[in-house]
Amino acid sequence: FLLNRSSDLENAKGHLLALFTICVWGTTFIATKVLLKAFTPIEILFMRFLIGYFLLLLMNRQGLSVSNKKQELYFIGAGLTGVTFYFLLENIALTYTYASNVGIIIATAPFFTAILGRMFLKEEKLKTGFFVGFLTSITGIILISIHGSSAFSLNPKGDILAFLAAFVWACYSVLVKKIGSFGISTIQSTRHIFFYGILFMIIPVFLMGFEWKLERFSNPIYLGNMLFLGVGASALCFVTWNLAVKLLGAVRTAVYLYLSPVVTILASAIILGEKITVISVIGAGLVFAGLLLSDKGKGKN
Repeated sequence: FLLNRSSDLENAKGHLLALFTICVWGTTFIATKVLLKAFTPIEILFMRFLIGYFLLLLMNRQGLSVSNKKQELYFIGAGLTGVTFYFLLENIALTYTYASNVGIIIATAPFFTAILGRMFLKEEKLKTGFFVGFLTSITGIILISIHGSSAFSLNPKGDILAFLAAFVWACYSVLVKKIGSFGISTIQSTRHIFFYGILFMIIPVFLMGFEWKLERFSNPIYLGNMLFLGVGASALCFVTWNLAVKLLGAVRTAVYLYLSPVVTILASAIILGEKITVISVIGAGLVFAGLLLSDKGKGKN
């Protein structure tokens, strides 16, 4: 009884952490949209993770020592996929294709996570319900993303980059689940992942015309939005997401990505005053239904 109660509490904690993370990540587009008036995408990306890294360092200054080189490779892989590759691929994809395309394609990440999780972690046995839930959620996301859009078409270069972004996020989720078994605190492991992500970002920073121009932060709006991305969306939310993966598993946490477009339309209505349409409400309902089906569509080994 006590074991079951403990397991239920861990599951509830994991679900709440994943939900909180998606609620924050779903609103980051607003902060990014504001910052793009004065910053380039690579400047926003590099600065937000630099802020996140130093905040995590302040939260836990204890050095991190891994037991072997193989463990270090997992951290390198997580930094490369979840920080450097994912965000660069997503940002570059947006320059070649529509945001609606990217939103829909990125939502396939839970599917890739399920496949990789089953292959490498052997932790999630997928049932028909998972795939039905996946298709249901994607249908809802398509309704949310393209309703009212006057321009929606296939753009091979950008769409392929978006699919690659979804795939590398799935790789990141699997790596984080493995890292969670090392017995290292989530703050320390996330900070170590950020270190490698920032390290691999240095080359793109020089190639893509990065400029500090710190005087831009004299504008409180720019400062506030950058701090939101660095402190909230990066440092805090990567910790909560990684902890959710540790508690729930890579696949059960990944299905929460379906909710991101729903959070986005709600944030647009509340903050930007955009209208919520009937089609958007139907789409949101399908997303929630798909999430429940996906979560129940997995079993024990």
